Amino acid sequence: MTVTTSASRAGKVLSRPITINGLTVPNRIVMAPMTRLFSPDGIPGTDVASYYARRAAAGVGLIVAEGTYVGHHSAGESDRAPRFHGVEQLAGWAQVADAVHAAGGTIVPQLHHVGMVRQQGTPPYPDAPAVGPSGLRLDGTEGTGKAMTRKDLDDVIGAFAEAAAAAERIGFDGVELHGAHGYLIDQFLWAGTNRRTDAYGGDRGARTRFAAEIVAAVRERVSPSFPVIFRYSQWKSGHNYDARLANTPEELEAVLAPLAAAGVDAFHASTRRYWVPEFDGSGLNLAGWSKKLTGKPAITVGSVGLDGDFIRGFLGEGAPVKSLDNLLDRLEAEEFDLVAVGRALLQDPDWAAKVLDGRFGELSAYDPAAMKTLS
Repeated sequence: MTVTTSASRAGKVLSRPITINGLTVPNRIVMAPMTRLFSPDGIPGTDVASYYARRAAAGVGLIVAEGTYVGHHSAGESDRAPRFHGVEQLAGWAQVADAVHAAGGTIVPQLHHVGMVRQQGTPPYPDAPAVGPSGLRLDGTEGTGKAMTRKDLDDVIGAFAEAAAAAERIGFDGVELHGAHGYLIDQFLWAGTNRRTDAYGGDRGARTRFAAEIVAAVRERVSPSFPVIFRYSQWKSGHNYDARLANTPEELEAVLAPLAAAGVDAFHASTRRYWVPEFDGSGLNLAGWSKKLTGKPAITVGSVGLDGDFIRGFLGEGAPVKSLDNLLDRLEAEEFDLVAVGRALLQDPDWAAKVLDGRFGELSAYDPAAMKTLS
């Protein structure tokens, strides 16, 4: 496909700095969080630091690191995914942050708990049970885990808060809380997995309480100017693309308003295709509605720069390069504020530099083999 985006226009629109709370991001390009599984025993090594630093050196303004497990034994499902607790793990992450800063970028970790997605017996803590709001998996069936008790809720809230405090202590520029894709926080937000009858279940406001308490606990443990980003989605993992937290702007506001009030500084609205309108009667996408309803900066994401659904990329399909004109139109119209790029940055560490310099002819189609390397 021919890419017709104006070189000077791309540089002008994308190179503008933006401030999120106390953090000034040098441009509008964000590296989306993507699970890589290159951290044995949960420890990110020098290869991980170099991987992120290469993207920062090439002009990515803000890196959102891959999901990293908070310090709760039920949080994870792999011993090769990074963890954000433990002396060696945090020392590894400190080296990652230092490398990104030395390359001129900014970076936040994505703090993560998988909840009922976890399978029985999986590492890093095989004996830990899966936990969730009601002990239900994403398909609505009962899993081998359990519904969370008051103590479980407190322990997980504390684990997120401790991880955020550690992130600030070791030099990160903020944190992102993973509230998307059917993982633990999202399991509370979504009626399909939250059947609780206490204060954490019921209408959208009640289902948002757990997420809001995590945000508030994080806010208490970090400096007032330390940015807290919240990632959310309508769709869920496992190809549950029709799931929805909200069917109208009013329903979405009922979810986002308590989070903004609790201390979220920016919303990262995860969609599969950023150009798809979210609700009937408006061309705004999910990030656009996030910004309109809360007044907070919004990050859009979803097949940016590529002609094809990103889910197919994880299933082994490639994708050709796509024009950025539509994206630039929306940024100029201030529908959203930043754009997160996934597969294109896996394929090419220099993607941001090429786009900012207008070297569109040098962009490459996505090859799914990029998922298998840490280049």
